[in-house]
Amino acid sequence: MPDGRGTLTGRTVAAVAVTWEAATAHRRGLTAAVCRRVTALRAFGVDVVVISRTSAAPVDGLLRPLPRDAGRLLLSLDQGSRLLAAGPDGLRPLRQPDRSTGMPDVMRGILAVLARQGIGPGLVLLVGSQFGAPSGTAGPDSLLLVPGAERMIAVSVGTEPCGVPAGVVHLGGGHRALLDLLDEQARRHSRQRVPAVDEDPAWILCETETDLLRRRVTESLFTLGAGGLATRGSVEEAAPAAQPMVLAAGVYDGTGPRQHLLAGPIWTRLAVEPAPADDRRVLDLRTGVLERTELTGDGCPLRTLRLASITFPGVVAMRAEGPAARLARPGRPLRRPPGKAMAGGHANGTYWARTDAESCGGIGAVAAQRTRGDGEVRTVQRMAAYKTSQRRPPDLRAAADALRAAEDAGFGRLLASHRAAWAARWETVDVQIRGDPAAQLAARFALFQLWCGIKSRGELAVGARGLSGTGYAGHVFWDADVFTLPAVVTMDPAAAAAMIRYRLRRLKAARGRALASGLQGARFPWESAASGEDVTPDTRNFGGRDVPILTGQLEEHISADVAWAAAHYANWTGRPHRLVTPLLVDTARYWTSRCRLDDAGNAHIDDVIGPDEYHERVSDNAYTNVMARWNLRAAADAAERTGTAAGESGRWRDLASRIVDGYDPATGRYEQFAGYFGLEPLQVADVAEPPVVADLLLGRERLAGSQLIKQPDVLMLHHLVPDQVEPGSLGPNIDYYGPRTTHESSLSPAITASVLARAGRPDEALAMLRIALALDLDDLTGTTSAGLHMANLGGVWQAIVAGFAGVRVRAGVMTIDPQLPEAWESLRLRFRCLGRRVRLEITRERTGIWADGPLMAALPGQAPQLIAGSASLRPEV
Repeated sequence: MPDGRGTLTGRTVAAVAVTWEAATAHRRGLTAAVCRRVTALRAFGVDVVVISRTSAAPVDGLLRPLPRDAGRLLLSLDQGSRLLAAGPDGLRPLRQPDRSTGMPDVMRGILAVLARQGIGPGLVLLVGSQFGAPSGTAGPDSLLLVPGAERMIAVSVGTEPCGVPAGVVHLGGGHRALLDLLDEQARRHSRQRVPAVDEDPAWILCETETDLLRRRVTESLFTLGAGGLATRGSVEEAAPAAQPMVLAAGVYDGTGPRQHLLAGPIWTRLAVEPAPADDRRVLDLRTGVLERTELTGDGCPLRTLRLASITFPGVVAMRAEGPAARLARPGRPLRRPPGKAMAGGHANGTYWARTDAESCGGIGAVAAQRTRGDGEVRTVQRMAAYKTSQRRPPDLRAAADALRAAEDAGFGRLLASHRAAWAARWETVDVQIRGDPAAQLAARFALFQLWCGIKSRGELAVGARGLSGTGYAGHVFWDADVFTLPAVVTMDPAAAAAMIRYRLRRLKAARGRALASGLQGARFPWESAASGEDVTPDTRNFGGRDVPILTGQLEEHISADVAWAAAHYANWTGRPHRLVTPLLVDTARYWTSRCRLDDAGNAHIDDVIGPDEYHERVSDNAYTNVMARWNLRAAADAAERTGTAAGESGRWRDLASRIVDGYDPATGRYEQFAGYFGLEPLQVADVAEPPVVADLLLGRERLAGSQLIKQPDVLMLHHLVPDQVEPGSLGPNIDYYGPRTTHESSLSPAITASVLARAGRPDEALAMLRIALALDLDDLTGTTSAGLHMANLGGVWQAIVAGFAGVRVRAGVMTIDPQLPEAWESLRLRFRCLGRRVRLEITRERTGIWADGPLMAALPGQAPQLIAGSASLRPEV
């Protein structure tokens, strides 16, 4: 990859591994010249590994004090039997493998250690001198070329009279050539060259599409976020139909139903002349970076790499490189978002900007930009620090402090710490599906984007499209409570608690809404934003006419959903929490006043909309009624446990026992609502293949008179509160409602997959899961350009954990009831549960469990056992 500087490797790497024979001159030890270059590389955050087949490796010249976050110095000695890390107090062992494994395990051990820092093989430069042998056989250094490390840059500086193995570059030149290689890497880092990305197919999403509509979708897919702030994956230059955007969780503009997420100053715009005609964009899920490479460059293509740091809160960073003439004037680092006024200025090379919300909140940023030359290449390095506030102007002084800290660390160390933090995330939460790499990659994408849209501090408002777009104006629905939170609590319990705090801090508004309706307790709004008032629009345009939206008035099950989410958090974490009881109690009081008793003493809930939104103003919707019943019983349990409102618990239990649910013992089915079974018995196959936009095909009137449903309604009960439905009713209800579900809603496929798996039908479940996995990646709904469907992302992870792995928690015991589809050879999961980090390895014969502390676990029908470390459970035959 020529760049005008006679490049040797063409890549800016994150780690350099050098054999002792290549690193020494005349075998006398490391020269001062090598030591100086290694120290320089480590200062940029580059890890350096010295590999010796013997125990001899005097490296005193390398043990120099460097900043705490500098690159590491590692030593691999005695054919890999000892792996040491240099620190302030000298050398410490990292591992002590079996000596019998020999030299082939040297590189495996090194790569395993580097992987824990987010450094894959494609980010490693390996320099040796004996890849070949005089006899024409493989030399000792060739043993470092282990399977799985093919993406390494392997270079020989030895004489190699009989040649080198395929994939190794023979440079020759000995000690001088090694110094040149180290010099090149130090130069690339100092001149701000764009770092490499390890293109492991198990971890990357790649796009080369130039169609403008697909580009809008890609902007959503390639969103990068951290700490409640996210940037859409737009290209850097001004482009037709592009929607560059920076959004912050919970920061809204406007009032009432007009409230929408506030757009912040844009930090990714670059003036590039001419703009790239074709490019390749790579999202690296493993390290949280977005790379772009021009495909039609003249030998010096435009390249960019950006990140949203998870170790420096609020900091974002980008590097770009290209021909000097095309990046001569990159432009200001902070730009005004479309359609929004922005205040800003600059002084002493630092820029500031701020967008303000009508409510006095805002998004502010401070940015700095540095340009360098490297021969014919010009580079641009940009860093920005954001601060946000929901109720007051953002603190730009704090943003300036954060920017200074990031600049002091430098881009290299910022990126290194970011990679390591992502590696730690994947070490705790991950999925591996042997036999189905496509599903594995798509599931990892779901986890990645869930992480990009959440934060662990304060409160967290998770809109229907997260922070990847402005769909639904960023409003919070039941999506957050029932679909997203159960996934988040397995990933980051603190972020799940922040989601509950969002609801708890709006409890007063929910009480006011109930009171305004002449009812007691708390009624949460269907759509919520900044204040907790209902912000559901009154109408929507359908076929050229305005149609009333009744969900804000009638879709009341959300009050029980909010309570369920809080209880689920407490159950899953094993920590009954003060966040939970107030939500349970006040929502139970609402149902007490909302229920109607008939002359026989049965309780009904009239005039509602259930999760299936095709049918409006129905009575005794099974989902609403059973969730209200669960809510009353859970509140009674909490009241008696805590002594809060204990005098009301008896009344709540009595009312719960009176609520009708439409269950028919003869068929094992729940009637979705009173009169549903009498509607036109249409099935989806009578109309089209799902997913189907049924109201466009049939019209709203006929659809409302049919048995077609938009998404699981009765089946949601079996997913959320299986203890509240009749035993054995799951199968009959799947058989009845499955053929009637259009899956028009993005909420539908993943949850259907979960209940199918739990019903022992994993192959059918996998077919439904594939729809959920492709929903955004393939833009199945045609709406991904407005943002990713957070509920679907959370539903995918729920389907895998709760459905295929069959993980549930009850009374402090984790049960596992796995259901593997035929296409999956095994399923490996990592997640958090009951305060532990848990790993599962599921095959058809056994379930292996590992936990980092004591954990009670069981398979169905077996007594719980205490897992202390690891255990293997086998189903009873």
